Amino acid sequence: MKISRTYCFLLLFCLVGFLSFGQQNEIGKRTNEAVFAIRGSVYEKSSHTPYRDVEILVNGGKYTRTNFDGTFNVMAKIGDELIISHKDFETIYYTIKSNERITIEVIDSKQSGLRSKLKGDFKRFNQMIDSADAYLKKDAEKSIKFIGNALNVDINTEQSAEAHELLGDIYRHWKQFDLAISAYKISLQNAKTSSAQLKLAKSYLDNDDFTTSLYTYKTMDQKSLPNYDRVVWFEGVGDAYVKIKDYTKAITAYEDGLEVANKHLIAPKVTDLNSKIAQVYSVQGQTNKAKSYFSNSLKLAEKENKKRAVEEQVKVAEFNSDNADYESEIVLRKLAIEGIKDIENDSVISNESPITSQKQNYKIGNAYLLSNDLTKAIPYLEKSREEAGEKGDLDVKLDATRKLSEVNARLGNTEKTIAYNDEYKDVVDELYAKKIQKISQAARFSRNIAEQQNRITSLESDRALSKSTYELTQERNKSQQLIIYSLIGGLVLLLITGFLMFKYIKQQRLANNLLALKSLRSQMNPHFIFNALNSVNTFIATNDERTANKYLSDFSQLMRAVLENSEEDFIPLKKEIELLNLYTKLEHFRFQDKFDYAIDVDETIDVEEFQIPPMLLQPYIENAVWHGLRYKKDKGHLHIHIQPKSKDEITITISDDGIGRERSKTLKTDHQKKQNSKGMTNIKKRVAILNEMYKDKVDVTIADFQELEDAGTKVVVTLKKD
Repeated sequence: MKISRTYCFLLLFCLVGFLSFGQQNEIGKRTNEAVFAIRGSVYEKSSHTPYRDVEILVNGGKYTRTNFDGTFNVMAKIGDELIISHKDFETIYYTIKSNERITIEVIDSKQSGLRSKLKGDFKRFNQMIDSADAYLKKDAEKSIKFIGNALNVDINTEQSAEAHELLGDIYRHWKQFDLAISAYKISLQNAKTSSAQLKLAKSYLDNDDFTTSLYTYKTMDQKSLPNYDRVVWFEGVGDAYVKIKDYTKAITAYEDGLEVANKHLIAPKVTDLNSKIAQVYSVQGQTNKAKSYFSNSLKLAEKENKKRAVEEQVKVAEFNSDNADYESEIVLRKLAIEGIKDIENDSVISNESPITSQKQNYKIGNAYLLSNDLTKAIPYLEKSREEAGEKGDLDVKLDATRKLSEVNARLGNTEKTIAYNDEYKDVVDELYAKKIQKISQAARFSRNIAEQQNRITSLESDRALSKSTYELTQERNKSQQLIIYSLIGGLVLLLITGFLMFKYIKQQRLANNLLALKSLRSQMNPHFIFNALNSVNTFIATNDERTANKYLSDFSQLMRAVLENSEEDFIPLKKEIELLNLYTKLEHFRFQDKFDYAIDVDETIDVEEFQIPPMLLQPYIENAVWHGLRYKKDKGHLHIHIQPKSKDEITITISDDGIGRERSKTLKTDHQKKQNSKGMTNIKKRVAILNEMYKDKVDVTIADFQELEDAGTKVVVTLKKD
């Protein structure tokens, strides 16, 4: 009890310190980001003549012009960059360092020449692109910010294509494949290049859109590609066929690519394609052919570099493991460990990599186990556990600890078995805490990326609008002889600008809807998640490991399915039913004495033909359990019934005989009311946005289920077929 109080006190102290630090950080951040009015003036350096109608553009999106006396006033903050441009002088870039008055001295373009301006813009664009490329794998936000700065320069279509292709590379590296696809499409709109086309096709493949990926590859004229790109094209086509499980065509594509690679001595691709052909033969069960190609890839990889050799050794070791050739597997993994030591002398291998030493030691130990050589397995498993602990690889540490417990149990070492079991439970707790933290970090990363992307979109729009405004002003300053043509030209430009703005607003509205949907989909009620984890803690505390493992298995299966569907507006009804089955099963597992449930699907309904927003029904089931059935005195019933309404419509009825909505309100705390209201509001927003985008596809009604003391609740969801 004393230890527990001390632990709680330390935890509270750390929490208070963390919150205080966070608040100080936030205050400092807000101070640095304070927006204030910047006053300044622009005049010619030699004559001190003021410049009127000079464009002042802030990189944050604000825009103004100088007055007749050359003065201007614009809202900005420290660190913002002012872009000062006029037809008579070279564009000037000024970074704001304080809120003091700014004086800009310029030299007339007749003295400096237009060529210096173009040269300066070109140099600045290249500097921004080089910086973005340098930070591509280190800092996504900073890299994207440099892309925005590059697009803020006066550039041509080829430069815009180059910038957007690099933007796609950034998104693809950070696994934001949907944004990468958009960036590559914009790049191709500006300039059609084979590299951007190949990357677009690969991004579709990475985004699990295999059909579109294959179509994109096939729209390219592979015969006109450079030799290396032709090999990449064949490899990409083969990868797409593998994904759709057309292995015959996959091997044909890989072999065609291998022929080109051999002919033109493209050594890295020769290795890769031999390895991929071997993997396809392995999947098909043609072991001898797979061994032959793996033998080639191993020899070729050794001639490249140490890392490539290790990667191939690990792949072939996995193949040997699948075919129960544990002796060969162990030999290759021991070679890989020696190679990994050399690699780690020059670079750091991340825990996510398949070639970490802790993973290889674990696999060796597991191979000895499968060979029934328990005494040889233990040192490698202990080495794996030790390395995984040092490197913070909790997944491997968990597996190695579990295996050590099993081995010692088989050897009759009771004391060690108990010790490893206790450590296993501790690692489980630590791993799940880390997983939750990763989910939070991923959500924050996505928000930051979205902010940077919105900045680029805003800068592009501001640049287009600024250019249109400038051209319109130029037209208005023409001589009197061209006044009529100027007015006509201005009117045309206004109409074009209006049309472009209309299209932009429409696209922005769609983008906002998609972002709103993505945000709402990500807000799955944490109430269920944390209560589920509390249940797991209870099972572990009571030494009910089997129940905890079973519950965790079902819970992780549900969370994996939710995350897989989180990017989709609609999923097949069949998938949603599977999710509901799993979710309701978990809730029933916790409240078995409170309710029974049934899920009935009319046999006449083809659940593959109907589409439904993912996890649309889960909040209603959660409300039924938590606010209706849980407070019922006797055992209640939850019934989910899916039946046809018409040829192209079905109804999904969620009914319970709980205490009802009115009685439930009287039992709720203020916090529960707020959370429940937030959950229902999110559902209403999702339905409203989806109906706006897909023409009233979903309808939801809520009413009492029966006219008794326990009135219950009935939710009817009407769903239309596409």
